[in-house]
Amino acid sequence: MTDRGVGGSTTRLRRRGPAWLGLAPFGVYVLLFLAVPAILAVTSGFADNEGRFTFANFAALADPNILQGLWASIWISAVTAIIGGVIGALICYALLAMKPDGAVRSIVDSASSVLAQFGGVMLAFAFIATIGANGLITSLLKDWGWIENPLNSFNGGGVMIYQIPGLVVVYLYFQIPLMVLTFLPALQGLKGTWAEANATLGGTRLQYWLRIGGPVLLPAFLGSLILLFANSFSSYATAAALVSQGGIVPLAIRQQLTSETVLGVSNVAGVLALVMVIVMVVLMTAYAALQRRTGRWQNGGRS
Repeated sequence: MTDRGVGGSTTRLRRRGPAWLGLAPFGVYVLLFLAVPAILAVTSGFADNEGRFTFANFAALADPNILQGLWASIWISAVTAIIGGVIGALICYALLAMKPDGAVRSIVDSASSVLAQFGGVMLAFAFIATIGANGLITSLLKDWGWIENPLNSFNGGGVMIYQIPGLVVVYLYFQIPLMVLTFLPALQGLKGTWAEANATLGGTRLQYWLRIGGPVLLPAFLGSLILLFANSFSSYATAAALVSQGGIVPLAIRQQLTSETVLGVSNVAGVLALVMVIVMVVLMTAYAALQRRTGRWQNGGRS
């Protein structure tokens, strides 16, 4: 019995060996390109120009421009998360009426998977070519006489997509598909017998959603909103391609790395990076808690 147990353990270790070796390149990649840069970025906020430990850098958080950029990031992330979450949830609800293996569902699922990852310079170029100062739609509106000078017609002086508020429209392009991907599995997890039991007991459809479907889906919906908020809060490439000056935290970090320090405070970029890390940790912790709560009924409640 003992020899057999030892032999079995040795066999399991041999099988695990190749698996760990296969994960080694990925582990090295995560360490060198994710963990180390993140640690260096955060710890730089605690160092002065001579590399000595200090808390003086955090005085930059009292600067009105820094506070304005932080507030802009928060409200843009919140607005795009709420609007994208509501529209995405409605799309998910409409998809429930479609066949799971039908053409419409397949097209929407495929499109959502692609568009949720479509960002950066390509997305910025698409909007510039469409509704930019010389974009297709802007040119048509100018030809029809609806606007005179595109640079002075939107928002009292400038095309909207080149300003911070205009990022809301651009961000929704990938926020809505992301909501569809994250929230649709929760809707699919609702058991049909719950609606049947509600109808049998004389309940209306409104009562079903208020007392059964809504409370059950609330953790999943809130978790999706948190994910959308985090996705918008950490977005950089799209905003950098559209907005030339700082205005949100990622752009403020770029500005600090490429220009002079603010108010004589060094390593402000590291301070802002630390703020972003703290916000993301809080968001992901809340998201994980909501996902665990959602998984309780999803794992045991499928029909």
